[in-house]
Parts: sequence; C-alpha cells; structure tokens
Amino acid sequence: MESIESQPEVFIEALEAEEKQTIVHCRIQTPGDDAVVRIWPNTFLKEHGSSSVRNLISTFNVSMHPNWTPIPNRQYNFTLIFEGLSKGCTSFDLIEKIPESGGFYVPGISRNTTDVYRVDV
Repeated sequence: MESIESQPEVFIEALEAEEKQTIVHCRIQTPGDDAVVRIWPNTFLKEHGSSSVRNLISTFNVSMHPNWTPIPNRQYNFTLIFEGLSKGCTSFDLIEKIPESGGFYVPGISRNTTDVYRVDV
C-alpha cells in the first residue's frame, strides 16, 4: 500500500485540511529552455505589522538547495508548506533570503480564509 507522502496531490490535500498550515502554490515562468529552480531552507513568510515569521516546513515538486530542478517548457509549478499564520495576520510577504541574487520575494499577499495561496515567483 502506498503511503500518503508518496502521493503528492493527496498529501497536499491532507495538509490543506489540517489546521495551522499555510500552503503556497508557486508558478515560475522563465524566458529560456535551460532554466532551473531550487528552494533554500531559509525561505519564510513575514507577517505584516509584526516581527513574526513562519518557517518553511516542506516542499513538493521542487529541489532544496544545493540540488536543482529543471524547468521544462519555460513554466513550472511547485508547492511550499509553512507554519500557520498568526490569528491576527491580514497580509504577509514570501521571502527566500539567500546569499546570492535571485531569491524569491512576493510582497503583500492578502490573507484569505483557507490559508492556501497561488503566487507567481
């Protein structure tokens, strides 16, 4: 019998239903066919109006640093799972703080009732 972790769509749906998770579905588009993507472990959500940050828990469909994932056909989708946002949070930023250029930064994401988001990075 397959575990739920070996079935990414089923596992993501289970996490979406679980309280205190913030799920960010990301889409990246690139100009060339030879592009690659990876996520650094110090990627986080920064809540507006406070010093609170929510740490990355897990990733799906994308490699963690130092490995790379090829981007076929100039577009790629992946999912990031973070700790749950604070109760009073109304907006936040997605930040990939890395020691080189090219880190993701998506400012001003408005909070919704599901805590599931879709962003372009």
